[in-house]
Amino acid sequence: MTWKNGWRAACGTLLMLMALGASPASAQVPDDVLVVGQIAEPKSLDPHAVTATNDFRILMNLYDGLVRVRSGTLEIEPALAETWEVSSDGKTYTFKLRQGVKFHDGAPFDAEAVKFNFDRMLDGKHPQHDTGPFPLAFFFSAIERTEAADPRTVVFHLKEPYAPLLSNLAYPTGLIVSPEAVRKGGKDYGRKPVGTGAYRFAEWQSNTKVVVERNSDYWDGAPKLQAVIFRPLTDANTRLTELLAGGLDLMVEVPPDAVDLLGKAGGFKFHEQAGPHLWFLILNTREGPFKDVRVRQAVNYAIDKEALVKGVLQGTATVADSIVPAAFEWAHDDTLQPYPHDPDRARALLREAGAEGAELKFLVAEGGSGMLAPVPMATAIQADLAKVGFKVTIQTYEWNTYLGLVNQGLVGKGDMAEMAWMTNDPDTLPFLTLRTDALPERGGFNSGYYSNPEVDKLLLQARQSTDRDARAELYRQVQRIVREDAPWAFVANWKQNAVTTERVQGFELQPSFLLNLAHVSKAAQ
Repeated sequence: MTWKNGWRAACGTLLMLMALGASPASAQVPDDVLVVGQIAEPKSLDPHAVTATNDFRILMNLYDGLVRVRSGTLEIEPALAETWEVSSDGKTYTFKLRQGVKFHDGAPFDAEAVKFNFDRMLDGKHPQHDTGPFPLAFFFSAIERTEAADPRTVVFHLKEPYAPLLSNLAYPTGLIVSPEAVRKGGKDYGRKPVGTGAYRFAEWQSNTKVVVERNSDYWDGAPKLQAVIFRPLTDANTRLTELLAGGLDLMVEVPPDAVDLLGKAGGFKFHEQAGPHLWFLILNTREGPFKDVRVRQAVNYAIDKEALVKGVLQGTATVADSIVPAAFEWAHDDTLQPYPHDPDRARALLREAGAEGAELKFLVAEGGSGMLAPVPMATAIQADLAKVGFKVTIQTYEWNTYLGLVNQGLVGKGDMAEMAWMTNDPDTLPFLTLRTDALPERGGFNSGYYSNPEVDKLLLQARQSTDRDARAELYRQVQRIVREDAPWAFVANWKQNAVTTERVQGFELQPSFLLNLAHVSKAAQ
């Protein structure tokens, strides 16, 4: 079944339910319980062991970090740490911890607990290091050692200045787990998580639900809800039907075609929020036609991104203009404009490069994290490229197989591939995907083999600078260079969405793509 046909079927189901008088209000769910329709079963509830936004949406409600992202922004504010200081050389971070906080198992939260968390991830000789693996531990690789100076003071000693440290501490990988629970649970800790968050873990029935309950002693004020139930419903049609029938209060990642239908059904609120997301095409710059910058620029001119955003994605994204999404207001270069749709310019560049009729192999995922209708998008892009003379062959793969192929590097002449990233700092995406030292054979994600020494230098300077204004200017320089070099085709920035019933109050989507339910409630029926 194609993407469009699948949604026509979903539309038919919804219209049938509407005709039968189905209502989003349902007595099945108590007033003090929120039911969330998730896109998949979580892999683990250990925040140090997972990478998926789907899992993070649960974890942010079970745990706290030393710092967190302020609601509605990407700015950092205190959480388990009340204050912090950074040394003048940028190599020492000292955090003063909040007093009186306890883990859900009753153990005290203190500096030794913080030290345990980071030692567990970073020290291969730590007694609980074997409870990993910890795929995002490299976020903290600049930490040389963690010191518990006293029960309320924890100090991070860095190998070198590392400006993204605070934003990485606010990311789910920086959430603090109970040392005692990890020692007790071992490799199974992720099935019985213990944090300090607004909700405490209650149960996990595989492929059915994860239940979290109100933490009445929460340091930041007890939640209004008694419980939240996260239901894994991988099929979007099923999530829609459940929402309309009253089995869900909140649905994340609503397909574009469903928004109007839910509006017609009545009783729902649609939520939308831009965030630091980029959907792009990786081009093989090492060999073949994309070795020539003119051919790479021709691809950017050939693709009608406005049509993709308005047509295929139906307004759920904006056209991307650079490597740094506009959601990072302080670091984004607002003077940059997206490549315009200019087929004539694309054809002229191909003639100059002697690449008319170039054959391209387009690797496409069937689905995946943040991929935004990858097959329909690829089909439309293939047509745009054909209009300027490219000969494009699409090859589709299951998501995990696709990642395995792309992450090891694009090895064929004329290879290009879709990709999407959601990040927490302007440093993350370019540092992991565009530096020379981030080539696949060196353990990075620079699958298109782009290399520019000036970009390498600027990115290193940006992450080592302790002055945010200076960092911002360095990132703006990177954006201008990368736009001109065009190692990628910059396509879209996703506007994440969700739908709630009208009874749900206090819910807001966050620019961080995380789900904060601490202040959500439901109006009585």
